[in-house]
Amino acid sequence: MSLSIQQLLENRGITAKSEHLELLQTRWESMQSLRSNLEGIAIDDADIAVRNIPGGDHIEN
Repeated sequence: MSLSIQQLLENRGITAKSEHLELLQTRWESMQSLRSNLEGIAIDDADIAVRNIPGGDHIEN
């Protein structure tokens, strides 16, 4: 049985406003769905990183 986002947050001592819980629950379920698609995939194929490079938003030709 999986925990709800509310239970996970409460276990960490975080209290979310009730109006935010529905949005958080939807996002949590989406992340869990994406994570489940990684079962059986080599970790090197699933390694994704997001980097912030200051000033890196320009296009180089």
